Amino acid sequence: MQTVLSVAVVMVLMTSCALVLRWGNLILTGHMPTRLFAFFAILFTSGLDVGLIMFPLTEFPIYEVETAYEFTNPLAIAFGFWGFLIWLFYFVTTFYFCVIEPRLRLFEIPWVKRINNGIVIATCAFTGFLFLQYLPTYIEGITPVFRYGLVAFVVLFAVLSSTDIRYVKILSLSSTWLFFSLILVMWAFGGLGLSGLASNLVELGDYFSNIHHFILPFSDYHAFYLFWWFAWSIMIGQFVARFVSGLRAWQLIVSLLIIPSIPIALWFSVLYGIFESGLEITGLLNGFMVFVGVIFVINSLDSLTRLYTDNLGLTVEKFGRFKYVSMHWGLLYSLILFYQFTPLEIEWIGLVVIGLYAVIAILFFRRRAVLAEILGSADR
Repeated sequence: MQTVLSVAVVMVLMTSCALVLRWGNLILTGHMPTRLFAFFAILFTSGLDVGLIMFPLTEFPIYEVETAYEFTNPLAIAFGFWGFLIWLFYFVTTFYFCVIEPRLRLFEIPWVKRINNGIVIATCAFTGFLFLQYLPTYIEGITPVFRYGLVAFVVLFAVLSSTDIRYVKILSLSSTWLFFSLILVMWAFGGLGLSGLASNLVELGDYFSNIHHFILPFSDYHAFYLFWWFAWSIMIGQFVARFVSGLRAWQLIVSLLIIPSIPIALWFSVLYGIFESGLEITGLLNGFMVFVGVIFVINSLDSLTRLYTDNLGLTVEKFGRFKYVSMHWGLLYSLILFYQFTPLEIEWIGLVVIGLYAVIAILFFRRRAVLAEILGSADR
């Protein structure tokens, strides 16, 4: 399993380098171009979920004591699992859906389409399932009724948001600013000051001197994160490609590496300061964190719901708002409840996505003449 993962990661890195070196000046534009900040707000909030908000404080102690992570500090480890290099996964797929798919249309092949949208639906529901599973650790003492009711509400809100792409954009922009507000509030609570924040950012910078360690899985938990990014890579690239507005390929890859990493670096540095100080986050502060995490889950679910409903033609225009919301809420919430009785793991979905990458590579080879024509015209 890890051998397959390692090969897949290396191929993504090599493909990214090849695309930038060969077609770095190619201008990428989606069919719904939006402003740069809006594009990255959609990317950031769609491609991340509540784990970004809640996991680090529980993971820092693990990274501090386990031998697999002793080559650098816990803050650099956490950043390496969420930031910088792993955003290349989204670059490859965004490039593909901007440049190649509109003409090659591999994802319109019926069986490829079924597999792809099956992955989207399964991952969408699995995200809700993980939220359901971890809720007791986010909200201490939560009752079963409130737990299942909150998940039902989150799914309903996400499906409602997916009914109009404007709602997706508004929610993404709002939650991005909300996340920056959370960083400021927690920074003030931690009492880091500018010097403390700067000191932690320097520690986080140790990631870059150890970046080679993060290419291949060095622990089971690192492999879990890599599988997670693979599981999301095709569908997030497919969704956000429509919003790209006139970026050159090299600008896109540089932006993907840097822009999402900035708020992640700030957030992790603030949380690491709180961890080192031994401060406990309770009451309204914990509630604020959970609230932002819930919004991130909604962002992820509405993007994926919008994607598969567009792909399959199961849209508001076809069914009407009430039937659309009822049908997709029922589908996703039923799957979330069903997952409780299965041993499904994100690694399985990641493996299926890697398999889909292999299938696309084979189809590339079979249609290499058309692919050469597409890329040849891109040179001109």
